[in-house]
Amino acid sequence: MAESPEHSFLSSAALEVMEEASSSKLFSYKEGERKRFDFSCDLARDWSKLVSGQTLWKHTEGIDKDIRILLADPETSVSVYVARDAVKNRALFQEVVSDYRSSPVRDRLSRLRVFWVPGDFDADDEAARGLVYRLLRENFTNDLLLKVALGGIGASDVKSFATSRRPGYPLRILSHIGRNGHGSMTVTGKSLSISSAILKEEIQRLFLLGFIESEYLLGGIYRISEKGRVVLDICSRLNDYLNGGLSANPSFEYICGLLGVNYASIDPSLGDKVGYRYFDIGNGKLKFELDFEDAAALILQHIYHAGLDASMDWPTVEYSVPAP
Repeated sequence: MAESPEHSFLSSAALEVMEEASSSKLFSYKEGERKRFDFSCDLARDWSKLVSGQTLWKHTEGIDKDIRILLADPETSVSVYVARDAVKNRALFQEVVSDYRSSPVRDRLSRLRVFWVPGDFDADDEAARGLVYRLLRENFTNDLLLKVALGGIGASDVKSFATSRRPGYPLRILSHIGRNGHGSMTVTGKSLSISSAILKEEIQRLFLLGFIESEYLLGGIYRISEKGRVVLDICSRLNDYLNGGLSANPSFEYICGLLGVNYASIDPSLGDKVGYRYFDIGNGKLKFELDFEDAAALILQHIYHAGLDASMDWPTVEYSVPAP
């Protein structure tokens, strides 16, 4: 049966969105074998995850088959369903998912992501194609890429990370734990020249925010989490921005924007006043103020001050999908 123009566009757009996002350099992308799927790709950081997807446009009765195909594959890490938004489609989708909750593959439902597309979408309409592509881009980035490929990081995580009033400390500590782990306040504090009291407070913050993790309920021995590695990667690229080494990158800028870090609006040349707003108060004098509600300003302050310390090791942000 021939695919409709809408079906073809949506399947292609799903892959294009993920490939475009990978140009941020925060993860890598490689189109995969379709097998029985409408689209498939591998996303990779220190791991590789297979994303498989089905597209529904005309045939509501195909929902059960589509979900069965998506959940049956044992190699898939994330199952994506791009579907036409209609009451009938939503009702049948919920019914099918409900049935699978009592099936042997019920645990695989957690990997299922559904993205609804306006039911009046016309693939022959150029403006409609642009609108739907932007819709998929926003939804895929928020609900798939940030949550799956980028450790579940969100704007509130970045804002909370940046609110430490000790410029540079969270990044230096996170970088150290990423390289060496942490099991002793004395050893880590000596390595970073940070007092045990301050170090303990900052480590507790990082743990509560999910940037470091521990196998022990009460902590004590910590390692960096995937979310922690992601924030280090983002800050490493923003450090390049401060030092004039970051080329224009719309995908990275878009992801940062969703995280509340609109860095491109900030002058990187202000040194220790980066992120500050300044006002002419007359007589050739300027007044500088830091906006503590601006996540971009706060995170760039942390990056600047962390970069002044020899203990800070910025990761090289480069990933590739491993060979089969």
